[in-house]
This record gives sequence, C-alpha cells and structure tokens, in this order.
Amino acid sequence: MNRLHFSIIINSQRENVWKAMLDQETYKLWTITFAEGSYYEGSWNKGEKIRFLTPEGEGMTSIIAENIPFDFISIKHLGSIKDSIEDMESPESKSWASAFENYTFRERDGATELRIDVDAPPEFEEYMNSAWPKALARLKEICEER
Repeated sequence: MNRLHFSIIINSQRENVWKAMLDQETYKLWTITFAEGSYYEGSWNKGEKIRFLTPEGEGMTSIIAENIPFDFISIKHLGSIKDSIEDMESPESKSWASAFENYTFRERDGATELRIDVDAPPEFEEYMNSAWPKALARLKEICEER
C-alpha cells in the first residue's frame, strides 16, 4: 500500500472548509467525483464508526481515528461494503484494512491549505490520482462560492 498526497489552497477560513467538507449536504457535492450520490452514515467524532456509501450500497466501513476540530481528521478504513453488507474478510476488503485517510487544515495568509494523505492499494492509485484533484477542486468551488 502506498501513501498518496494531495493539497489545495482554498480562499476561505479553515472553519468554513472543515464544515463544507464534512457536512452531509456539501459532502454529497464534492464527493461526486468518486461516485455520484456518495454519502456517509455515522459520525465524524473520534472513535465513532462511519460508513461511506454510494446509492447502490457499495463503499467503505471505517472508524474515526482522530478528530481535532478545524485542524485534523483521520479515518481508518476497516473493510468494504457490498450490497449494503460490511465485508472484512474478502481479499479486496483486506487490501483496505488499516488504510488511513487523513485531512489536515492549515491557515495560509487568510486562506486554508487542505492536505489529504491517503493510503491506497496499488490497483487503486490511478483512480485516486485522478479523482482526488477533481474532488478538491469541487470543494474549493463550494467554499469560495459561500
């Protein structure tokens, strides 16, 4: 598994970027590049379970490893979801187990630098390298329109 890095400068305060990234309604807007209709179930609170889903019932089951408001959030993936059922045993699911997705928010001259660090199995690197920059550009649009 490799760790991929992405970042963007958003002309908005950290609190606004944080809220736009994690709020259910705006989450659906910026994650469309990963899968149309993406949403989550659960909580962003540390130690809480969260499920990232598509309308077809596919996705990831995870736990929030850390949550420092407006500064850092860490997601630990536990397995995948197929047909709305959590799968921790298949080879594909095990390839994601213990992968982390970390979001770091830093103030930069009145703007916010958002850094994403994502662990990804080699077979998903091309997809992540394509989808994340588009998702971050969409998040930037959402934040700067407000």
